[in-house]
Amino acid sequence: MNPLILTAILMTVFLGTMIVMMSSHWLMIWIGFEMNLLAIIPILMKKYSPRAMEASTKYFLTQATASMLLMMAIIINLMHSGQWTITKVFNPTASIIMTSALAMKLGLTPFHFWVPEVTQGISLTSGLILLTWQKLAPMSILYQISPSINLNILLTMAVLSILVGGWGGLNQTQLRKIMAYSSIAHMGWMTAILAYNPTLTMLNMLIYIMMTLTMFMLFIHSSSTTTLSLSHTWNKMPLITTLILITLLSMGGLPPLSGFMPKWMIIQELTKNNSIILPTLMAIMALLNLYFYMRLTYSTSLTMFPSTNNMKMKWQFETKQIILLPPLIVASSLLLPLTPMLSILD
Repeated sequence: MNPLILTAILMTVFLGTMIVMMSSHWLMIWIGFEMNLLAIIPILMKKYSPRAMEASTKYFLTQATASMLLMMAIIINLMHSGQWTITKVFNPTASIIMTSALAMKLGLTPFHFWVPEVTQGISLTSGLILLTWQKLAPMSILYQISPSINLNILLTMAVLSILVGGWGGLNQTQLRKIMAYSSIAHMGWMTAILAYNPTLTMLNMLIYIMMTLTMFMLFIHSSSTTTLSLSHTWNKMPLITTLILITLLSMGGLPPLSGFMPKWMIIQELTKNNSIILPTLMAIMALLNLYFYMRLTYSTSLTMFPSTNNMKMKWQFETKQIILLPPLIVASSLLLPLTPMLSILD
């Protein structure tokens, strides 16, 4: 793609998200979503193939449906409140439709079907943008309308997302699909705590984005899209393989690593609100996620490939300079000591 065109498209994606996050007028928010959607399609199809075309079409149809539902909810809310400003959503129907539209944009269960399909069909760089940047705008709107969301619907979607995110990833060998199911599960954790403590949702969002960025950058660095291609890296890039191991365990939420912090704080906050069964279920279902991360680490880092592959696949190991990788690796594995400071801010 022509660099000037690519820059213009990326700027539109950035601007669309910024408009959504900074507006207090419902129409401007809707326009921001539309700008973002129309500009992200060429990025998803950057490396053109029939598979990328199919993935982009699925993404477009899902997001266009979500935008239509959002506009319907905005109009119902306008009829009841007489204003375009984001305040409490007064009408319960508008609130339910709005929650469904934003859940569809985020890929929460039961609207999650597009996430693995779209992520698998596009390149690693496009997948990186899709699973990090594209979550910011809908999550910021959910954050703003959180006081008026129906709690039962929100918690049901959250628990189902954690379950589907763990269950769906169990049998996968494709790394992009594994990251997509991981994203669905993390979105579930974020929405579970949204009604009780929205600040924790934002903390979880930040740590999730850092860990996903790190993971995708390591995959891009080693040109890996399947478990098999990743298992070839141990004798060419042992350090990268070790870093993938640490980041995966952090995404699973194992204690000494950064990923444990949001899970710990969310479970603590839910128990403070006299909810015991919900965090217990969430913690048990998180084991499904941990299982497929462990399976991935076992097949890549903890076993040695049978031959010292010297090497019909050397093209795979051209070094790609990735600028922010070292600080991201540190952030996605060593943030746990900052927990006391964050809990004071909270």
